[in-house]
Amino acid sequence: MAGTGRDGAGGGRLGSALSGIAVAVGCVLFLGGFVWGALVYQPYTVPTDSMVPTVNVGDRVLAERMGGEDVRRGDVVIFRDKDWGNLPMVKRVVGVGGDEVACCGDGGRLTVNGRQLDEPYLRAEGPAAESFTAKVPEGHLFLMGDDRRTSLDSRSHLQESGNGSVPRSAVEARVDAIAWPLDGGMVARPEAFTELPGGVSQPGPVKLMLGAVLAGAVLIVGGAAYGTVAGRISRARRKPEAAGVA
Repeated sequence: MAGTGRDGAGGGRLGSALSGIAVAVGCVLFLGGFVWGALVYQPYTVPTDSMVPTVNVGDRVLAERMGGEDVRRGDVVIFRDKDWGNLPMVKRVVGVGGDEVACCGDGGRLTVNGRQLDEPYLRAEGPAAESFTAKVPEGHLFLMGDDRRTSLDSRSHLQESGNGSVPRSAVEARVDAIAWPLDGGMVARPEAFTELPGGVSQPGPVKLMLGAVLAGAVLIVGGAAYGTVAGRISRARRKPEAAGVA
């Protein structure tokens, strides 16, 4: 009986140690995921409906902090430009420096360097925009909303310097995901831009960040629960042994 008691105590100590390790690792992952997210991403509430249906007014998005030099066609970006009122705005990049952006090609589709784009993310059917042609200066971005009927975008500034485009330096972040509502999900990279020079950008680490937070939560809860259950089992085993010794 004495040997059995020692084995039970050893098992209890091992269980407690494993439980403690799981909780400690879980805390590191859980808190680390949040810290990582705070360093890489900034939350932003979309103020208008110009990007419907991709993001709706009032949506809470996660935008990866980055400079405009890393932005590519198809990205949804947050930018601030003095000629646009110096307020944070959300639009989609449809053209970069050297591009010729025009509307409309066959079926009313937008063209970039003569290539017609399929834009399934647009809110309405019909022509992608009113007729226009714009040459994008080097170091600039041509920006449009996904609701082309209501969006005040580069088309509204065609008569200004840069043919309605904004400097890359105006970009503050790129939208990667919709945090609220919870079913918003990731903001996809449009396939229409993959065949153009430079292709499309890759998503940031938001999935890894969320994975770390979720894994940490599971380890914390699982480790704490295991420690509690193991402790109760160990105590239950010791009671009959103590009675037999008596």
